[in-house]
Amino acid sequence: MKKNKLAIFPLPIIALILEILPYGAVLNFANPEGKPWRRTFSYFSLTPFGYANFAPFITALLTCLILLLAFIYCFTEKNKLLNTIKILSCISAITSVMPILYGLNYFSIVGAAITISLFCECAYLFIKMK
Repeated sequence: MKKNKLAIFPLPIIALILEILPYGAVLNFANPEGKPWRRTFSYFSLTPFGYANFAPFITALLTCLILLLAFIYCFTEKNKLLNTIKILSCISAITSVMPILYGLNYFSIVGAAITISLFCECAYLFIKMK
């Protein structure tokens, strides 16, 4: 049973590590010479948030909340808590895709890996809850 409880940790931890790296959130700045400057930031950086790219920071906060609730779940084993984690992982996966609304130039490979990790966590919890 302990192995089962600990199986909810690896994917959010992978997502959190990728969110800490400074390659996830993308901003494109105007360049007077033509092609825009592409700068990448950590999901926890407030620079993209200040430039109206809210989704990465919200995703990072939700991932931290998922890990906190997963830690609490390991001690309480309440199914309501597991259901909450499932819903939060789905919401965070959706918010991690939102930079595509600005254009494909605002999405990175690291952002895609974070999205895949969060979607896999959501799918795992859907399977586990059945």
